[in-house]
Amino acid sequence: MATVTGFEGLRRPRRIDLKQFSELFDPLFSASSDEARRQAAAALSQCQHVPPSVALQIGNAPISIAAIFLTRSASIDDAILLQVIRSQGQAHATAIARRDNLSVHVVDALVERRQTAAAPAKTAAPALQASPAARTADAPAQRQPEATAQDMTTAKLLREEKLRGDLKSLARVPQKTGSVLPAIAPLDPLHEALLVRFARSGEANLFAASLSDALSSTGELGERILLDISGQQLATTLTALDMHADDSLFVLCAFYPDLTERLGGGTRGEALLASLTAEACRVRVQAWLQSDQKDTVGPSEHQAYLSPDRGNDSRQTAARQDPAHVAADIQQKRTFGRGR
Repeated sequence: MATVTGFEGLRRPRRIDLKQFSELFDPLFSASSDEARRQAAAALSQCQHVPPSVALQIGNAPISIAAIFLTRSASIDDAILLQVIRSQGQAHATAIARRDNLSVHVVDALVERRQTAAAPAKTAAPALQASPAARTADAPAQRQPEATAQDMTTAKLLREEKLRGDLKSLARVPQKTGSVLPAIAPLDPLHEALLVRFARSGEANLFAASLSDALSSTGELGERILLDISGQQLATTLTALDMHADDSLFVLCAFYPDLTERLGGGTRGEALLASLTAEACRVRVQAWLQSDQKDTVGPSEHQAYLSPDRGNDSRQTAARQDPAHVAADIQQKRTFGRGR
């Protein structure tokens, strides 16, 4: 997860970054537990720059691990989807059928897969029903003229078209999540250890990415929570995630040193955590997650606010000019036209 989180923090990974991540991911993914692989697949399903070899390895994993990646990831191309459909079982094909915006080639492959799975059942059913007495009774009917080849071809085309329509309608069914608040799972030991580690080392960007992954949200929400200088939003989030009280206090004091000030018999951080209730914090974080889902419209190129190479922000005031450069401009304006 540390490797995956570090790769997610790259705003625009270079070719060498993708190659190094592929080489590191293969042995780590194979040697990890099912829970760790499931968390890695869920985290990478929100990443826009997953190398093809990594996407293929996750797609060929058991369906309990690969389902969320095959259903949501926008970084899988049609070649990988076709390879997974042809090499894996019906469960993988069903997960792929739930994706949005399926191409014609993928739909055709799903139709072919479904027909292949249904063909043995259709051919076995008449053999079980047929008996010597029934064949004797149906002998006169067998002498009737059979359907022409053209009629059979037309019926096959109609069946294929109906299957395509069913798959497309299944893939485009809108998710009824308008009135249901997003669920918040308690913080697992791995995410808790990562958050404490990144807080201890002062890596705010990686901490925000790990927090977003624990909430199953976009990277922007984790950054907005961390950028609240009062620490109120981060304290609310850690309480909603059911983080241990000592770890929550350590994380808050690491990012907001003013919370270490003494206040009565304790510190300001302890008073802040004591004023929060788990139920109220869950409701508030669920509202943030719901708003975050509504604000996310299609894949977008997110530039981390906390990254060291962040570009100029149009909302900020213009950068101050260099004094030497300003003096040179003034001198040039004063001497302009004197030589004539």
